[in-house]
Amino acid sequence: MRSLNSLQSLIEKPDLRNARLAELTLARKSLWQYCRTLSPDYYKEDRPHLKILCETLQSFYQRELLKEDGSYYTKLIIELPPQHGKSRTLTNFCSWILGHNQEERIITGSYNDDTAQDFSKYTRNIIQGESNTGEIVYSDIFPKTKIKRGDSSYKQWALEGQFFNYKGCGINGTVTGKGASVRIIDDPVKSAEIAYNVNALDKIWLWYTGTWLSRRGESEVLDIICNTPWAKQDPTGRLLELQPGKWFKITMPVIDKDGNMLCGSMLDNEAYEDIKSVADEHIHAANYLMQRLDIKGKLYKSFLEYSELPKNQNGQLISEGKYSYTDTADEGDDFLCHIAGIKSQGYMYVTEVIYTQDAQEATEPLTAECLIKNQTRVAYIESNNGGRGFARNVQTIVKGKRGITNVVWFHQSKNKISRILTNAPTVMGKVMFPVGWKEKWPGFYNALNTYMKTGKNKHDDAPDTITGLVEKTLISGTPTISATPNR
Repeated sequence: MRSLNSLQSLIEKPDLRNARLAELTLARKSLWQYCRTLSPDYYKEDRPHLKILCETLQSFYQRELLKEDGSYYTKLIIELPPQHGKSRTLTNFCSWILGHNQEERIITGSYNDDTAQDFSKYTRNIIQGESNTGEIVYSDIFPKTKIKRGDSSYKQWALEGQFFNYKGCGINGTVTGKGASVRIIDDPVKSAEIAYNVNALDKIWLWYTGTWLSRRGESEVLDIICNTPWAKQDPTGRLLELQPGKWFKITMPVIDKDGNMLCGSMLDNEAYEDIKSVADEHIHAANYLMQRLDIKGKLYKSFLEYSELPKNQNGQLISEGKYSYTDTADEGDDFLCHIAGIKSQGYMYVTEVIYTQDAQEATEPLTAECLIKNQTRVAYIESNNGGRGFARNVQTIVKGKRGITNVVWFHQSKNKISRILTNAPTVMGKVMFPVGWKEKWPGFYNALNTYMKTGKNKHDDAPDTITGLVEKTLISGTPTISATPNR
């Protein structure tokens, strides 16, 4: 803090006055210097991660954060541990860019209205800051940027001469009629409880793809998402999957592989070890190590792949039988899952997958055609919840087209979750998927790769079906080609 006497000294001493003017010039030019000028006790040289964050945000805003092809990024993801300055720096960033361009339109979103509106309020308060003790405040750096009188609500406000500059809203909140040039989402997923709930993540994604993305101005939009990397199905997890190469990501774990803390003055090793000793393993990994819950929490860690089916020296297929397993849709939002494969040398090579929510009148002929195409010899179909009628109809179609498949239906009485968990090691170690199966069967691939060991899973049709195929073909009691169909 500068006292009134120090301010008087600036007036009386040209050298001090010139130093102040130089500081103001640097603060306008550099976001890092701007943050240091307003909060010198927080933005210190021994916190280099904050300098990296500031410099990245500035390069991003000035369109100098470049891709390999020379074009610039317009989408930025920030992943930092709790209490390491990411939200504070973003509020400073917002006030700084409004100092450079009073026509910017900023909309911020968070997991609830209060959090998003706090973000808006803090940015407004920076611009309105006053001092009676001589320290530098916002108006010293950007004297022409002022909040419009009578329009300083912390929820939504404008600068002098503007209609709208800033609005904060929560997930599922409304931003109707407001177009943005800068969109910032801070912590869209509140907690691990939400991250484990697929339905809750789907609602956030629906809000993002619908309401949020529609809020853009007439010109180019800069998008920033600052979050904990909770789960593969959270907004940034999906975006990185759906838009590879479009997002620039800053990821800073709290500790590196050599045991060095990101910022010892914010969280030292002793304090970190105390947190780690009592924290849930998965929540700790997401919050402090920047590892999504799915990395450790998902059931299937990896899958085997093949580029060619096994053949002998004469180029003939090595096969112990061609099998399939089908789990029909139990309820309206369930998936029919059909997996066909070839058993060879103790492995199951998956050759075809049907994974769809289409009606039974469409899936019956589709399944029958798959059996005929793959020359499946034994097709297992669960008879639970209407599966028997499905199996009979598929059998009729196959016979009518002179297919060779024996359709076998049966009642599955064992606990589904127990079966899936118990057989997961066999699925990972003995089932081979074709190279490129992620693109070939994206829904099926995603269902297997996001299935969690604990917590609520929205769908279990894919894990249930691959488990059934393993049970029928690779576990004890493996059938032979001469299996007898039901009549």
